[in-house]
Amino acid sequence: MESNYTENQFEEFEKYDVVSDRDVFTKIWTEPRRIFKFINDTKYEKYYYILLFLAGVVRAFDRASSKSMGDDSSLLMILFSAIVFGGAFGWISYYIYSALLSWTGKWLGGIGDTSSIFRMMAYAMIPSVLILFFLFPQIAIYGRDVFSDIEYIAPGSFGNIVRSILSVFQIILSLATLVFMVIGLSVVQKFSVGKAILNLILPILIIILPIVLVFSISRIF
Repeated sequence: MESNYTENQFEEFEKYDVVSDRDVFTKIWTEPRRIFKFINDTKYEKYYYILLFLAGVVRAFDRASSKSMGDDSSLLMILFSAIVFGGAFGWISYYIYSALLSWTGKWLGGIGDTSSIFRMMAYAMIPSVLILFFLFPQIAIYGRDVFSDIEYIAPGSFGNIVRSILSVFQIILSLATLVFMVIGLSVVQKFSVGKAILNLILPILIIILPIVLVFSISRIF
């Protein structure tokens, strides 16, 4: 019995030993389930904080763009707030979301705690972090207009074509992040893909529905 247990331990070690740091970032694109299982089982956290920092920066830039901050703020201010405050505090919203996923996941029979889901989420953000490589060239060329609600490039111009191509890549990377989130959550929670998708939606419904309800009631009175 003891010999079998030792053999099993060795097999587990051998299986994880072939997953290098480089593999985590390269094979996650082709073998996401295997990589997320490795991350979850071994509590892998290398580059964890860097990824969370960069994910916070990406989220801050996205917020600056959606709010058209370039209309009223300088480029320096946008960059400073996104890199300093977004990077330092952007992870808080991800942590809250992880806690909600753990909570609602238990309704569906999930086993993942907040820490394991948060860890998974950091590595699921790898595609989103790569968006920075497409965003910074746009900022270098167009400045704060990237975050403005204006048409700053003539339709059909070369610059407009380049920006459209870069935007397509950004959308693809965002979708890849969503796919990684579904796969990663299914691994951590021991869910099917369908349950993982439902788990991702439930916290949003829990937050949005009460807000809509309160808003509707306030309009009646």
